[in-house]
Amino acid sequence: MAARIIFSILLVLSAGAQAPQAPQAPWFGTWKLDPVRSTAASDHYKRVITRIEPSGDGLKVTYDIVGTRGGVSHLEWTGKLDGNDYPVEGIDSVLTNAYTLLGDRSYRIVVKVEGVVAETAVVEVSADGKTLTSTTTRKGGVTTLSVYQRQ
Repeated sequence: MAARIIFSILLVLSAGAQAPQAPQAPWFGTWKLDPVRSTAASDHYKRVITRIEPSGDGLKVTYDIVGTRGGVSHLEWTGKLDGNDYPVEGIDSVLTNAYTLLGDRSYRIVVKVEGVVAETAVVEVSADGKTLTSTTTRKGGVTTLSVYQRQ
Protein backbone atom coordinates (compact mmCIF):
# COMPACT_ATOMS: atom_id res chain seq x y z
CA MET A 1 0.00 0.00 0.00
CA ALA A 2 2.81 2.43 0.88
CA ALA A 3 4.56 1.70 -2.42
CA ARG A 4 1.31 2.38 -4.32
CA ILE A 5 0.92 5.73 -2.58
CA ILE A 6 4.53 6.68 -3.27
CA PHE A 7 4.03 5.75 -6.93
CA SER A 8 0.98 8.02 -7.05
CA ILE A 9 2.85 10.89 -5.52
CA LEU A 10 5.80 10.33 -7.82
CA LEU A 11 3.53 10.33 -10.76
CA VAL A 12 1.98 13.63 -9.79
CA LEU A 13 5.23 15.23 -8.85
CA SER A 14 7.17 13.90 -11.77
CA ALA A 15 4.52 15.07 -14.06
CA GLY A 16 5.59 18.59 -13.43
CA ALA A 17 9.04 17.69 -14.58
CA GLN A 18 8.91 17.50 -18.29
CA ALA A 19 9.76 20.58 -20.26
CA PRO A 20 13.42 20.61 -21.16
CA GLN A 21 12.97 23.12 -23.98
CA ALA A 22 11.71 26.11 -21.97
CA PRO A 23 13.41 27.24 -18.75
CA GLN A 24 10.30 29.29 -17.98
CA ALA A 25 8.04 26.23 -18.27
CA PRO A 26 5.07 26.72 -15.95
CA TRP A 27 5.83 23.56 -13.92
CA PHE A 28 9.35 24.66 -12.94
CA GLY A 29 9.44 25.62 -9.28
CA THR A 30 8.58 24.23 -5.85
CA TRP A 31 5.13 22.70 -5.22
CA LYS A 32 3.39 21.59 -2.01
CA LEU A 33 0.51 19.10 -1.86
CA ASP A 34 -2.80 20.65 -0.74
CA PRO A 35 -4.38 17.66 1.08
CA VAL A 36 -7.72 19.41 1.57
CA ARG A 37 -8.24 19.78 -2.19
CA SER A 38 -6.77 16.35 -3.06
CA THR A 39 -8.42 12.95 -3.08
CA ALA A 40 -5.10 11.07 -3.10
CA ALA A 41 -2.64 10.61 -0.26
CA SER A 42 -4.19 13.22 2.04
CA ASP A 43 -4.54 10.69 4.87
CA HIS A 44 -1.13 9.08 4.26
CA TYR A 45 1.18 12.08 4.29
CA LYS A 46 1.80 15.05 6.52
CA ARG A 47 3.66 16.88 3.78
CA VAL A 48 4.69 16.39 0.16
CA ILE A 49 7.04 18.88 -1.49
CA THR A 50 8.46 18.59 -4.99
CA ARG A 51 10.94 20.74 -6.83
CA ILE A 52 11.05 20.74 -10.64
CA GLU A 53 14.05 22.34 -12.30
CA PRO A 54 15.91 22.36 -15.62
CA SER A 55 18.80 19.87 -15.87
CA GLY A 56 20.95 19.89 -18.99
CA ASP A 57 18.64 19.22 -21.94
CA GLY A 58 16.00 17.78 -19.62
CA LEU A 59 14.79 18.31 -16.10
CA LYS A 60 15.16 17.07 -12.55
CA VAL A 61 12.37 16.40 -10.07
CA THR A 62 13.06 16.04 -6.36
CA TYR A 63 10.41 14.64 -4.01
CA ASP A 64 10.43 15.03 -0.23
CA ILE A 65 7.61 13.15 1.45
CA VAL A 66 6.78 13.03 5.18
CA GLY A 67 4.36 10.30 6.25
CA THR A 68 1.70 10.65 8.93
CA ARG A 69 3.88 8.71 11.35
CA GLY A 70 6.97 10.77 10.53
CA GLY A 71 8.76 8.54 8.01
CA VAL A 72 10.65 10.57 5.40
CA SER A 73 11.23 9.61 1.74
CA HIS A 74 13.53 11.46 -0.65
CA LEU A 75 13.20 10.53 -4.33
CA GLU A 76 14.74 11.93 -7.50
CA TRP A 77 13.97 11.66 -11.19
CA THR A 78 15.98 13.10 -14.07
CA GLY A 79 14.72 12.76 -17.64
CA LYS A 80 13.37 14.34 -20.79
CA LEU A 81 10.01 15.10 -22.32
CA ASP A 82 10.43 12.40 -24.96
CA GLY A 83 8.07 9.62 -23.86
CA ASN A 84 10.95 7.33 -22.84
CA ASP A 85 11.22 5.58 -19.47
CA TYR A 86 13.67 7.10 -16.96
CA PRO A 87 14.35 5.56 -13.53
CA VAL A 88 13.22 7.04 -10.23
CA GLU A 89 16.00 6.92 -7.61
CA GLY A 90 15.43 6.37 -3.91
CA ILE A 91 12.94 3.50 -4.01
CA ASP A 92 13.59 -0.24 -3.77
CA SER A 93 11.37 -1.21 -6.73
CA VAL A 94 12.29 -0.71 -10.37
CA LEU A 95 10.16 2.37 -11.01
CA THR A 96 10.25 4.47 -14.17
CA ASN A 97 8.40 7.54 -15.38
CA ALA A 98 7.85 8.53 -19.02
CA TYR A 99 6.67 12.07 -19.83
CA THR A 100 4.89 13.32 -22.92
CA LEU A 101 3.96 16.95 -23.57
CA LEU A 102 0.24 17.51 -24.19
CA GLY A 103 0.14 21.32 -24.35
CA ASP A 104 1.79 24.49 -23.08
CA ARG A 105 0.59 23.84 -19.54
CA SER A 106 -0.01 20.07 -19.52
CA TYR A 107 1.67 16.71 -19.92
CA ARG A 108 1.12 12.99 -19.37
CA ILE A 109 3.19 10.67 -17.18
CA VAL A 110 3.22 6.91 -17.50
CA VAL A 111 4.53 5.16 -14.38
CA LYS A 112 5.87 1.62 -14.67
CA VAL A 113 6.71 -0.70 -11.81
CA GLU A 114 9.01 -3.57 -12.75
CA GLY A 115 8.28 -2.73 -16.41
CA VAL A 116 4.47 -2.91 -16.12
CA VAL A 117 2.27 0.19 -16.44
CA ALA A 118 0.89 0.94 -12.96
CA GLU A 119 -0.54 4.46 -13.40
CA THR A 120 -1.06 7.22 -15.90
CA ALA A 121 -1.44 10.85 -14.91
CA VAL A 122 -2.41 14.00 -16.75
CA VAL A 123 -0.89 17.06 -15.12
CA GLU A 124 -1.91 20.65 -15.76
CA VAL A 125 -0.69 23.97 -14.43
CA SER A 126 -3.38 26.62 -13.95
CA ALA A 127 -3.43 29.70 -16.19
CA ASP A 128 -2.18 31.85 -13.30
CA GLY A 129 0.71 29.41 -12.65
CA LYS A 130 -0.15 28.96 -8.96
CA THR A 131 -1.72 25.48 -9.00
CA LEU A 132 -0.55 22.14 -10.42
CA THR A 133 -3.27 19.50 -10.68
CA SER A 134 -2.74 15.83 -11.46
CA THR A 135 -5.50 13.41 -12.37
CA THR A 136 -4.11 9.90 -11.92
CA THR A 137 -5.68 6.67 -13.13
CA ARG A 138 -4.32 3.50 -11.56
CA LYS A 139 -4.32 0.04 -13.05
CA GLY A 140 -7.86 -1.20 -12.44
CA GLY A 141 -9.47 2.17 -13.19
CA VAL A 142 -9.31 3.99 -9.84
CA THR A 143 -8.89 7.75 -10.45
CA THR A 144 -7.56 10.25 -7.92
CA LEU A 145 -6.91 13.99 -7.89
CA SER A 146 -3.82 15.64 -6.39
CA VAL A 147 -3.60 19.42 -6.12
CA TYR A 148 -0.32 21.26 -5.47
CA GLN A 149 0.27 24.93 -4.69
CA ARG A 150 3.34 26.85 -5.88
CA GLN A 151 5.62 27.78 -2.99
